[in-house]
Amino acid sequence: MSDPIDPFHLCDDLGPAKVVHISVPAVGLRAIVVIDNVAAGPAIGGTRMAPDAGLVECARLARAMTLKNVAAGLAHGGAKSVIIADPKMDAARKERLLRAFATAIEPLADYIPGPDMGTDEQAMAFVHDEIGRAAGLPRVLGGIPLDEIGATGLGVAVAAAAAREASGVDPAGARVVIEGFGAVGRHAARFLADEGAHVVAVADSRGAVADENGLDLDRLEAIKSHGGSVTELSGARVIAGADLVAVPCDIWIPAARPDVIDAGNVDRLQCRLVLQGANIPVTRAAEARLHERGIVSVPDFIANAGGVICAAVELARGSQDDARAAIREKVAHNTAEVLARAAREGVMPREAGEAIAHERLAEAMRARRWH
Repeated sequence: MSDPIDPFHLCDDLGPAKVVHISVPAVGLRAIVVIDNVAAGPAIGGTRMAPDAGLVECARLARAMTLKNVAAGLAHGGAKSVIIADPKMDAARKERLLRAFATAIEPLADYIPGPDMGTDEQAMAFVHDEIGRAAGLPRVLGGIPLDEIGATGLGVAVAAAAAREASGVDPAGARVVIEGFGAVGRHAARFLADEGAHVVAVADSRGAVADENGLDLDRLEAIKSHGGSVTELSGARVIAGADLVAVPCDIWIPAARPDVIDAGNVDRLQCRLVLQGANIPVTRAAEARLHERGIVSVPDFIANAGGVICAAVELARGSQDDARAAIREKVAHNTAEVLARAAREGVMPREAGEAIAHERLAEAMRARRWH
């Protein structure tokens, strides 16, 4: 449910440009849209469906999208929307909610929604059917399915390779832990495994499993494709989800919900590189502590930009191969640039990345009549 907070407390010199609360009692729809900044162009941002979503989370995610899009050099601003509901509801009711949501956002012409946690290509097909505006569409509608090609997971794997020098971690032979074996995590696992990495622990919403010799990704994929939990993987050690953070590894990837690494658990991490596959998965205090400990942390708006890069290629009528090439080029370049600046200036990678994004955004805003 939405947070009891004055939205103007979220404002700074970058945005948000608009905060819209939506209520359609006839279908039980409650939603929030935050359009953070449109200086570079119409804002792209996912539509998240979760029962505990609220304004603060939505605004933070929208800002992350602004930074992500400008850092990737896209002609798009940043936004986010949340539908406050359980994504596991009956399919017919979910379609009604999505179509009602689409109708409600039709006047927000500077916002292009895309899939996010709790929504997918089919959800975007419903939105597009109502208002003719969405990214991440099914292939049959001319889209480049983000989940099918693993766009975000590909970007995470590219970031791992680009961070090799700064972190001292070579993906070939690296031990990897993934929090969230879903749309992002499972593809990141596969792409990293193709580079010779060993996934030694994974988690989903129902628990976690570990095996220092490496987990069987094919069997995990089969389990998840049938709606099962990673805890059903035979031969692996079942552990508490909260203990995943303490599994020794080289690369730790948060790929699900926000704030999973915080001041309370950051010192339990036993890794050399954190790749932020989820949006805002590490608190500011935890990022500072990672930096103090010498653990390289590639920020979310750099490491997980593959999905929105793919969406931008789709909107520009590019191909699947175009999307893959753009992800590899942009994520590799931006990761290297951020880590080099962080080392040069002695700051956290997030501070270096934000400085780069703010410089680019300020240049875009100067070209606008109102900024």
